[in-house]
Amino acid sequence: MKILFAASEALPFKASGGLAEVAGSLPQALRRRLVGARVVMPLYDSIPQEMRDNLTFLTHIVVPVAWRRQYCGVFEARLNGVVYYLLDNQYYFKRGSRIYGHHDDAERFAFFSRAILEILPHLAELDGYRPDVIHCNDWQTALVPVYLRLFYAKEAFYQNIKTLFTIHNIEYQGKYGMYILGDVFGLDERHSSLVEYEGCVNLMKGGIECADAVSTVSPSYAGEILSPWYSHGLDSILKLRRDKLSGILNGIDTLGYDPANDKAIAANYSAEEPAGKSICKADLHENLDLEQNLRAPLIGIVSRLAGHKGLDLITAKIDELLAGSDAQLVVLGTGEYQYEQFFRKLAKRFPGRVGVKIDFVPALSRQIYAGCDLFLMPSKSEPCGLSQMIALRYGAVPIVRETGGLRDSIQDSGDGLGNGFTFAGYDAGQLLHAMRRALQGYADEAGWQLLVKRALECDFSWGKSAGAYIKLYKSLLK
Repeated sequence: MKILFAASEALPFKASGGLAEVAGSLPQALRRRLVGARVVMPLYDSIPQEMRDNLTFLTHIVVPVAWRRQYCGVFEARLNGVVYYLLDNQYYFKRGSRIYGHHDDAERFAFFSRAILEILPHLAELDGYRPDVIHCNDWQTALVPVYLRLFYAKEAFYQNIKTLFTIHNIEYQGKYGMYILGDVFGLDERHSSLVEYEGCVNLMKGGIECADAVSTVSPSYAGEILSPWYSHGLDSILKLRRDKLSGILNGIDTLGYDPANDKAIAANYSAEEPAGKSICKADLHENLDLEQNLRAPLIGIVSRLAGHKGLDLITAKIDELLAGSDAQLVVLGTGEYQYEQFFRKLAKRFPGRVGVKIDFVPALSRQIYAGCDLFLMPSKSEPCGLSQMIALRYGAVPIVRETGGLRDSIQDSGDGLGNGFTFAGYDAGQLLHAMRRALQGYADEAGWQLLVKRALECDFSWGKSAGAYIKLYKSLLK
């Protein structure tokens, strides 16, 4: 079985969010289970030069983008047993560090989607590679199933190639005016029903409509997006196609995130030898100018500072929590101005107890996971979430709202068996109650040690998730 994983970003080449983590980890996990997984992505000019130097040029082709004929260079990289194809076109992908948010994103990713299908016969000529399933991800590759159905499916080479479309975040759908249907996407009016939704082109709707199967990144999120509260308007089409919708919880790279071997943290530790975690806590105190009080519970936030991450709940109640306890707080992230300013002012109101870094610093994020006792993630919606799994990997006990992947990965420890603290309603009072329960749990030293050990022993490696994907791929190929 051969899988081609199509994504607009993938580690270690280029990343802006969780999709890159999945594209970097899932194909490796599939390879370990003897599935022939390869990855295709754009060759951005911001990919580090040392990685570009190790690419091998394979061929170049001409790709139709509506009436245009565009150059596409095909480069190859081999890392950790996975073959990566990087598609080059400087007009579309020489844009600096920003992957998305350009005026012509519709055209850029129409090119990428069409190029994925156009390169396949050439790859077959080069080394006999022909995928059984093209695994597409988010709106940037949603046109692959559309183009395959309309322009390629009747050609002998493409017959029986199946498509899986995975929704990582339904909020971002690739919505454009109908006036570019032909000029940019090369679609005729008679095909407009495949991508038209509520009066505009909706690329995600096209992927849902045309793919052989649709998945999302947690079982709970697959159910949630059938309701208007979570679907951002797509619930009606998802209900029509619910027979091909499923949810598979993401995993994390447990080799990359490993407190026993992580060189970015002050001391290594494990479930069997946990002593190093207190050294990491003291180091985090020093780095963020906090009082050196190892007995005080330390709460961490590593997040985009955006409303849907539950920041409005935190800002409503965090002063009350800090004023009524000896808890400390560290915050790392960037985002909406109002939240950046709130946390800056909070640090001034609680000097020595609140440390704030308005930035994105990967090494510091690991130090926060390693040094904190608790990890706060009260999201309004969370398709899967990786931070809560990474926190558990480093022994930081999560406080989460029961939504999406947070519900599927964190169980409340109130019964003595869970791995965190949860609350259900999107309500600041419920968050405050969950945080106070967590502080009470921390005060029970013996019980807390058991909870941290349970957190460190949680397994969110890609093995289980890869097995679920393999089962789904096989169901498509029957």
